Amino acid sequence: MRILYGVQGTGNGHITRARVMAAEFARRRLEVDFIFSGRAPSAYFDMAAFGDFTTRPGLTFVTERGRISVGKTLRNSRPLQLLRDIRQLQITNYDLLINDFEPVSAWAARRAGVPSVGISHQAAFLSPIPKAGETPVARRIIRHFAPTRQPLGVHWYHFGRQLLPPLIETHPAAPTDAGRHILVYLPFESPDEIAALLHPFGDTRFHCYHPAAVTAPQASHIRWRPPSRDGFQQDLQQASGVIANGGFELPSEALALGKKLLVKPVLGQFEQQSNVLTLQQMKLARVMYRLERQAVADWLSLPPAQPVHYPEVAAPLVDWLLAGDWRDPAPLCDSLWRQVRFPDYCTLSGN
Repeated sequence: MRILYGVQGTGNGHITRARVMAAEFARRRLEVDFIFSGRAPSAYFDMAAFGDFTTRPGLTFVTERGRISVGKTLRNSRPLQLLRDIRQLQITNYDLLINDFEPVSAWAARRAGVPSVGISHQAAFLSPIPKAGETPVARRIIRHFAPTRQPLGVHWYHFGRQLLPPLIETHPAAPTDAGRHILVYLPFESPDEIAALLHPFGDTRFHCYHPAAVTAPQASHIRWRPPSRDGFQQDLQQASGVIANGGFELPSEALALGKKLLVKPVLGQFEQQSNVLTLQQMKLARVMYRLERQAVADWLSLPPAQPVHYPEVAAPLVDWLLAGDWRDPAPLCDSLWRQVRFPDYCTLSGN
């Protein structure tokens, strides 16, 4: 079976999920071609797991000071280039497209009649699950941005729907020296505003990963670090808590590792607003809607969290994909959710 895997490259969460799948494909010695879109080719890092991957410009959203900038998003879009890339992508020699919210390969597969399975967090929003800030435009984006023949959503809870648990890159085995610092990953906020937020908490060490780390304001208790997968994973393992935007993959890893979690959604981003609503409803995280010192102080005083025990997803998912019958994922989803164990304080713990 020849497989093409399309990955949205705007955020690292899509890439992290694809990396988990790539490791499983490699373990079985399956050859899979990867295509990424959404950022400049030079902006990708630690991509050895994907072999000789290709990139396209695709489409992405531009953020400014923690919110979606509609004007800059429209000015940076290249619709004619997108249409050319869709028409020119050679996809008919593949048996299956796996797609994580990547528009070029998704539309090329639809145009050519190639079977496609969407494995993404965004696909979960095609189901009636908790949502916040949903607009008609957001609904159309979720449905039409990267359409696939069989969408399969990934979420922290099933809500009685055919969804997958998170694909976790970090295996939940906290080291003995864990709990020394707070990991901060707020790439859509400015370093100056993050530094001002954390400045009063001199007794706490913060390890802040940010694309603009080299120009960030320095302080003895705030360590700035540029994006690095290995360094980030080590700091995540050793952290006592995580402050992050309202994406999906990093909170998933924090939950699996039992790290207490404070999330701040990107304003105007429907997916992130819905994510923090779910985390709030499940009592798995604290939420702040702006960079607020009191919210950080209250969160730092909380006791440690308990881990959510999610099962290995990649191996049974690849089994299901290779079986070739992609019409009914219910047995796969049901078997995985029966293995999930939530903390006692979680409000949605039934499997």
